[in-house]
Amino acid sequence: MTNPLLIQQGELPDFAAIRPEHIAPAIEQLLSDARHALSAVTAEDFPADWHALTRTLDVATERLAVAWGAVGHLNSVADTPELRAAYNAALPEVTAFWTELGANEALFAKVDAIDPAGLNAEQARARELALRNFVLGGARLVGDAKVRFAQIQERQAELAQAFSEHALDATDAFKWVVPAERLAGLPADVLASTADEAQAAGQAGHMLTLKMPCYLPVMQFAQDRALRETLYRAYVTRASDQAEGEGAAERDNTAVMDELLALRHEEAQLLGFQNYAELSLATKMADRPEQVTALLENLARQAKPHALQDVAALRAYAQEHLQLADPQPWDWTFISEKLKEARYAYSEQEVKPYFQAPKVLSGLFKLVERLFNVHIQPDQAPVWHPSVLFYRIERTAPQGQRQLVGQFYLDPEARQGKRGGAWMNDVRGRWLRPDTRSLQTPVAHMVCNFAKGSGDKPALLTHDDVTTLFHEFGHALHHMLTQVNEHDIAGISGVEWDAVELPSQFMENFCWDWGVLQDISAHVDTGEPLPRDLFNKMLAARHFQSGMQMMRQIEFSLFDMRLHSQGHADVMETLRQVRDEVAVIPAPAYSRTAHTFSHIFAGGYAAGYYSYKWAEVLSADAFAAFEEASLESGDVVDTPTGERFMREILEAGASRTAMDSFKAFRGREPDIAALLRHSGLTQAEPAAAH
Repeated sequence: MTNPLLIQQGELPDFAAIRPEHIAPAIEQLLSDARHALSAVTAEDFPADWHALTRTLDVATERLAVAWGAVGHLNSVADTPELRAAYNAALPEVTAFWTELGANEALFAKVDAIDPAGLNAEQARARELALRNFVLGGARLVGDAKVRFAQIQERQAELAQAFSEHALDATDAFKWVVPAERLAGLPADVLASTADEAQAAGQAGHMLTLKMPCYLPVMQFAQDRALRETLYRAYVTRASDQAEGEGAAERDNTAVMDELLALRHEEAQLLGFQNYAELSLATKMADRPEQVTALLENLARQAKPHALQDVAALRAYAQEHLQLADPQPWDWTFISEKLKEARYAYSEQEVKPYFQAPKVLSGLFKLVERLFNVHIQPDQAPVWHPSVLFYRIERTAPQGQRQLVGQFYLDPEARQGKRGGAWMNDVRGRWLRPDTRSLQTPVAHMVCNFAKGSGDKPALLTHDDVTTLFHEFGHALHHMLTQVNEHDIAGISGVEWDAVELPSQFMENFCWDWGVLQDISAHVDTGEPLPRDLFNKMLAARHFQSGMQMMRQIEFSLFDMRLHSQGHADVMETLRQVRDEVAVIPAPAYSRTAHTFSHIFAGGYAAGYYSYKWAEVLSADAFAAFEEASLESGDVVDTPTGERFMREILEAGASRTAMDSFKAFRGREPDIAALLRHSGLTQAEPAAAH
């Protein structure tokens, strides 16, 4: 029987055919092939030649990476006990190989010996980053230090997986069936979906879960305070020592976090850094932890007065209109929704019927086609769940024929066994393959966790959901529209982590453009696009609580950076100190949000969560170029500016530094002013183009 994980060049993973029993034999064979390739290229008589090295080693390791990526992806979106066991069984050996590869002295020496004069610009850049990564991968360590470094990598991989499993299991474990009378205030579509969930479980009533399409509307709209309190406490204590229920102790992430932090600090010191924050920044735009902290503290100074005004308005409204003299943590989201409705005559639920998922998607595609002169259409490939969609992106060549640029999967719906949140990941990268000299086109995954449709109604998205979809598509465009032919620096590969969010956050801005909203909206009952008066209400409410939101992100970012700047950090004490400094609404003592902070403990953002704010400076300033162009063209969807953004940012990948790419697009270094304006923290208008 053919193993679907033994993917041949040019093929996509057969996700529908992959089974847990395929994992061990496939990974064993692919690891063996990769190790043989490594032995070959590190032999003394193997030439220090870029083409020979990539043709032998990179072809083997890329095949392993694609297969293991497919396994890891299924582990995130279609988790079962059998798949989890097979994944965890293979994880140590796979981690050990990548660690061995990154720390191999002979390979380091071979790459170092390649004459850069014989390389093109892309190859020279890829070699430059490879040499840096060898140093950070422990290639200069010797003896016990090298052995210990490898042990640290393997254990960190195990702990990150455990953290992710605990967070997923803790979220999935909470199921609470309540009668309809306790759900007064909830929107009709949420009532329908929770009733469907209960019926599927063979129970009468409504099934409440901690999945975001259920949890958030309950906190926003449920009039039953006790109900909100129960859900809130369950949510903020997930995977912690404060969680309740059967199996809660086994899902506690406290020890996992402590050990991860200790190992990261030890790893950093082995490599000659004072702390993990310094190690993390070695591959980012920011130079030092102090530089990051200075940016965050500067933003906090400007945002905090606005945030305090936001809180004062909430308290006053709660006391006067809701008879809540002392609001509790489970009240704030509810109060916020009521105040927004009162102040702007606007509710997110009023807008939601206009955002049918299929219509939003077609409008997003139309925008991208206009901006970047590409074509998007449905395609076919085996998928892991019936709700998953597959598409291709094409470009019209000078001769008039369509050329494939990239393909992507879209997995939109929340479900049991699927990790929460939203993300983009690669299936494979663009690569002028050294073995066949053919061009391999990039393929991406986009994963979201939106509510399902109910009955014959399509899924309805909140405007926040729409923004999330645009965000993830920005990442996918960065991956797919690249024109770089070296896979290690094509698309998002090799891009400084604090610049990776630039294209994604840039795309979010179009969710607030009237013309774009006309294309993505159609009322689920009437088919009418979003009315202008409702859009005006949305705009008026856009910066509602922007000060509070800014401070919340600063809290996460400072917590992450300070946690990784210390030797033996106490997680809860560090969080308490940061909250004392920047939080404008106190958190209860039992809150354990760090215990499900997967970005920094299982998602690659360790000492890097600040990247969202750092890149937001870049993305706001980049979008300002479109605003400036619209002063003359009358349309923010300005194709010449879009094509310049594509050429200088998206197509360039990591073929040059992110700062060089930004300056090539904007003509200067980034300015913080656009971010403050977009966040509603200043009244400045965009400058006219000159």
